[in-house]
Amino acid sequence: IRQKGYRNRSEALRDLMRERMVREEWEKGEEIVGTITIVYDHHVRELAETLTAFQHDHVGTVLSTLHIHLDHQNCLEVIAVRGRSEEIQKFADRIIGTRGVKHGLLSATTTGKKLR
Repeated sequence: IRQKGYRNRSEALRDLMRERMVREEWEKGEEIVGTITIVYDHHVRELAETLTAFQHDHVGTVLSTLHIHLDHQNCLEVIAVRGRSEEIQKFADRIIGTRGVKHGLLSATTTGKKLR
């Protein structure tokens, strides 16, 4: 409790319960929001165009994209997404599995509609 900075056990328990509720939303295929974070080599032929085209094909899913140049060769991209959990997972798998993407991670959370 101290390590996470909670003032008391009640706050810690509340967060544990919320975490479980969010997991249930994911498992039930409900609407979620999240981010897909990737690091990729921008020198890989047509990779940037492929990633951009795939995002354009999913206009209803992609909310926003943040692009950062890490160095001369590597870029970091954070893609904010919203949709049904299974759709988001498929989209993330496709992005992360694209040739030239060195690492990727989907971080999904709740829209907050069911949490109090």
